[in-house]
Amino acid sequence: MTGPTDDTPDDAYEPPAGASTRIPGPRAAGDDLEPPEVLPAAPPTHAVLKSLLGAWALAACSAEETQAVEDHLTECAPCAEEALRLRDAVGLLHPEESLDLKPLLRSRVLEDCLGKRPARIPVPVWATPYDTETARLDALLRDFGESEWDTPVRLKWFEEERRRSHRTTVAGVIGHLLTVDGLVATALGLDDPLGPQAPAAGPTGRTEHFWNSAAPAGRKVREPWREQGHTLVRTVSFAGRGVAELAVDYGGFALPLGDAFLERAFECWVHAWDIAEAVDYPYEPPSGPHLHRMIDLAARLLPEALAGRRRAGLAAPARGLVAAGAPGRTLHLEIEGAGGGGWDIALDSPAAKPSREHTVAEVALDGLEFCQLAAGHISPEEAAVGQTGDREAIRDVLFAAASLSRL
Repeated sequence: MTGPTDDTPDDAYEPPAGASTRIPGPRAAGDDLEPPEVLPAAPPTHAVLKSLLGAWALAACSAEETQAVEDHLTECAPCAEEALRLRDAVGLLHPEESLDLKPLLRSRVLEDCLGKRPARIPVPVWATPYDTETARLDALLRDFGESEWDTPVRLKWFEEERRRSHRTTVAGVIGHLLTVDGLVATALGLDDPLGPQAPAAGPTGRTEHFWNSAAPAGRKVREPWREQGHTLVRTVSFAGRGVAELAVDYGGFALPLGDAFLERAFECWVHAWDIAEAVDYPYEPPSGPHLHRMIDLAARLLPEALAGRRRAGLAAPARGLVAAGAPGRTLHLEIEGAGGGGWDIALDSPAAKPSREHTVAEVALDGLEFCQLAAGHISPEEAAVGQTGDREAIRDVLFAAASLSRL
């Protein structure tokens, strides 16, 4: 093949296919060279796109590769089926969601929300531990199957000089919480969960009545317990000042409403712990501030509990009765760990004023171990106690702590 000759007209010459039609001329100094023409890349083959399916299922492809694969899946049925199987397999690799709530998670979320827009009707500080503990237990119960509601649970407490226990189920534990919370409900003028025929009894009698009646069984007991808890918190939130001093009658004793809410929070946590242990599931203790308030309530109840045991002949006689408000013999209780602190316990009379100058003994206990003791889950002999001073006083206080527990 020859090129054009001098006799060939300019428009008679046709360049070969694919050749550039630009005729280079002389380049002046400083002229820029044009970049070479870039030909479009060939589309990826079926084999290449099929090899990218795994990365596509894991969302590990580039944007261009993702577009190419997804365009291919609309045209190739075998690859589309393979892509669907891979996506399903990737879904199985994702970890299951945990029921565990991180400590203070609910409080932090509420704090963040309230910081942006303060609540018009806030929950009283003394009701917050109950609100939190019922929410944590409800989260544990939420995904229980019917068989888990029938899981055996052993409730434990301390009576006189020995430990007692009763075997029930997860549903039975929630029924127990429902009926005893009902004492707080009736004190606020709300409906009794046991109905108009409820016995005039304390926590034990009410619980036994519930267990022996045609009460909601299995998971059906969760909703009335949950609704009652929400109603209690909502009611005290709208009640205003002064409601915390309202007395709640427990049968053999009474507590101000503020202390009753703390006591119910403590029992809710303890029995949630019982349930979690029965179904072999981890359960965290309350937050430090809430645990401190629960321990403080137990420490404040110790002088009266000690006096009760003394009246029953289960504790040593008082050694030095003093006038009400006067300083008397004292035991210093030091609680270590989260929620801990120091408390001075009057030994000879609930009306006496504890005094560091009249301290005859000191006891140190881990916070969770003290709570186990107060819940009747361990005996005074099992508690790992650091102790100095009057051994008799130490024994009496430890047994008084265990006597705070009940069914």
